[in-house]
Amino acid sequence: MNKKTIRDIDLEHKKILVRCDFNVPIDEETGIITDNRRIRAAIPTIQYLLNHNAKLILCSHLGRPKGQFNLKYSLKPVAKELSKLLNKQVKLSKDVIGESAKELTSNMKDGDIVLLENVRFHKEEEENAPQFSKELADMAEIYVNDAFGTAHRAHSSTTGVANYLPAVSGFLIEKELEFLGKALENPSHPFVAILRRSKGFR
Repeated sequence: MNKKTIRDIDLEHKKILVRCDFNVPIDEETGIITDNRRIRAAIPTIQYLLNHNAKLILCSHLGRPKGQFNLKYSLKPVAKELSKLLNKQVKLSKDVIGESAKELTSNMKDGDIVLLENVRFHKEEEENAPQFSKELADMAEIYVNDAFGTAHRAHSSTTGVANYLPAVSGFLIEKELEFLGKALENPSHPFVAILRRSKGFR
């Protein structure tokens, strides 16, 4: 399961689109994140990229807004939490591929971080629409996938952008792939499949 990671590519002064998994639980009344583990899990990759003078464009989904803008699923609390964890400003765009996103990402300096709004505010995300993928990719020079929880989905921000940019994995995906590789090559216990008979099965 040898896959190229951020260690295997020149990152210096590059604008990098990073697919993260910031699908965290948020209290509806207070707007406070109740479990930030997924955000913390992304920090090693983000910090490595910052240490290599990269410009970061982060993207993620949150909840199921069904292809429509819905403040309930805004990534604003995530931007706030990331800023706190990194002790660094994380700018949140008001959209994904619109005027705000393009303005914030067009004149970035080394070390800048922009978080795009929820990619699932566009139905084209889950449809893996080529034009949407290309517009995401046009903002960056390199694509990094570090969202293991959604890596299996053929969406624009997980697979579509890789058709337009050099693509590598982040540390979180690398860690999970190493774990899976060891489990398959040298399992500590035999694998067991449990089959449950459903009603009507013959």
